[in-house]
Amino acid sequence: MRIIPICLFILLSFASNAKMSRLKDLVHFKGVRENPVIGYGLVIGLNGTGDGGGEIVTSSLKRMFQKLGLNPQKEISSKNVASVIVTAKLPPFGRIGQKIDVTVSSIGESNSLAGGTLLVTPLKGGDGKVYAVASGNVSIGGLNRGKAFPTTGLVSGGATIEREINIAFNEKKSIRLSLNNPDFTTAARIEKTINQELGGKYAISKDATTVDLIVPVHYQRKVVQLMAILENFKVHSDQKAKIVINERTGTIVAGGDVVIRPVAVSHGDLSIEVKGGGKDSPDRFYLMDKKTTLSDLVKSLNAFGATPEDLISIFQALKKNGALVGEIELI
Repeated sequence: MRIIPICLFILLSFASNAKMSRLKDLVHFKGVRENPVIGYGLVIGLNGTGDGGGEIVTSSLKRMFQKLGLNPQKEISSKNVASVIVTAKLPPFGRIGQKIDVTVSSIGESNSLAGGTLLVTPLKGGDGKVYAVASGNVSIGGLNRGKAFPTTGLVSGGATIEREINIAFNEKKSIRLSLNNPDFTTAARIEKTINQELGGKYAISKDATTVDLIVPVHYQRKVVQLMAILENFKVHSDQKAKIVINERTGTIVAGGDVVIRPVAVSHGDLSIEVKGGGKDSPDRFYLMDKKTTLSDLVKSLNAFGATPEDLISIFQALKKNGALVGEIELI
């Protein structure tokens, strides 16, 4: 009998509201984010594990040789070369000359990038401009990982930032905070906490996701110092009563606010009743208080020998019946 996912569920339920969270863990600030860049390149030096020719590789090699002053007349075909897509993420406030990691993924018939070297590859943003240039030795990890995923590799520090994204963050007059998990209660608490700590009406919650903040006069052109203070404010975050179920693995994760209304459940050899008191029930029913939380119900089902598959079916039936107060999300 598999009970590990059930135990995991109980622990998470009890820990859901254990302490306050830092503001930096609840929100992200507008303008402070990563930006993806992408490019097409060639990996050379493979030991016969490359694409072995093809229109894309051949035309790419011809253009490369022409730039190097060579003019090959015959078709170029080599199993030591692979065509790849190169991706990376520009960090917030990335500066010219800063190094970033890049991921290299084969798009041709290559069966391994092990031992290869990425040639100079421009990386472009969504606006078509080049923001970084990548090159370097490709690593596909340890031997076992290399055998399992040999067509994807990493070039550590393989790209150099060549263009900056101008934000002028320190000159901002206002800041927008966006909640990672939209919630009206949490947004209102963030507004209240900021205004109390800064001693004025500087923040206002626009909706369940957005809190706008006016930079106080004494922090203008000192926005970095203000951000350092803001992100360490402690806030009691709230969340929906939700159960997340992964049917493929049998994993169940839920918040402690999920409750069960009075109901009787029969599933296979299991019989359980959540009852508010009153008449006695048959011996085959296990009685629980009407204010039962989901974690208490799981404890009882665990004692009866329920499997994760049993729990998934029971929770879905309880939700459809209206006895489970909360949202179920399948992933």
